[in-house]
Amino acid sequence: MHILQPKHTKLKPDEVKKLLNKYNLSFSQLPRIRIDDPVIPEECTPGDVFKVERREGDKIVNYFRVVVL
Repeated sequence: MHILQPKHTKLKPDEVKKLLNKYNLSFSQLPRIRIDDPVIPEECTPGDVFKVERREGDKIVNYFRVVVL
């Protein structure tokens, strides 16, 4: 992981359900990230959801992405 790369954390299935309920989203509405993206670990499969923690000023903002082919 590069120092400028935001932290990527794979969510558990129950965490994904909570996320979708919290924001009233369907799974297909999540932004996508390709499985061949260099930040994605090799053991990931399509359908996995990641939390991306980005620094914006002095705070951390969370983004979510679903892995696709």
